[in-house]
Amino acid sequence: MSSASPHPVPDDPLGLIPRLLHRDASVLILNKPAGLPVHKGPGGGVTLSDQLDVLRFGLPRAPELAHRLDKDTAGCLVLGRHRRALERLGQMFKRGEVTKTYWAVVEGGPTEEAGEIAMAMSPRDPKRGWWMKADPKGQPALTRFRVLGRGERLAWLALEPVTGRTHQLRLHCAESGFPILGDTIYGSAPRHNGPGLHLLARSVVLPFDPKRPAITAEAPPPPAMTQALVCCGWAG
Repeated sequence: MSSASPHPVPDDPLGLIPRLLHRDASVLILNKPAGLPVHKGPGGGVTLSDQLDVLRFGLPRAPELAHRLDKDTAGCLVLGRHRRALERLGQMFKRGEVTKTYWAVVEGGPTEEAGEIAMAMSPRDPKRGWWMKADPKGQPALTRFRVLGRGERLAWLALEPVTGRTHQLRLHCAESGFPILGDTIYGSAPRHNGPGLHLLARSVVLPFDPKRPAITAEAPPPPAMTQALVCCGWAG
């Protein structure tokens, strides 16, 4: 009699399994690498969604994304392992019950040590819905920020997006006068051979089950960010 599993485990070419920050019966939290798109774009290529089968861990279906991260953003990405989990996660994100904190290294920096950026935004070009602009008639967007450290012409910020608009953190920082280091769209970075976007989805808190403590996860900074963080006082 064969002992083979009815759902054989596929290869893990992107090394996703070692990047798991949390795993339980309903939820996975993955440390997404920078440069990996979560969905297919017009340019094609490898995407995270194409590789999620490796994270089934015995379930008949692959997990699915509960939210999104930009291609160039690293860090905590939440996945639901089954339909009920995805429905619950969807409700939590919609109601603002999920706490997400990002780390960013920005050019210059805010004059205040903490504050809020309230700036409505809308697509700059209807054909490129991800390309955003500040627009008083657009959708309201709110970001809280706190300075964690400063360096020469740089600042290390903790950012909390109260709303979850496309490119919200990148646009809010740039329009406030301190673009995120390595931002090729809203900042001054070159399209090629730049330092890479210095934006990390640092942590996430999910009060998934009211009867249990909240699920928490924290992602380490990617190697491309560490030098700038150290320059701003991060001790590693």
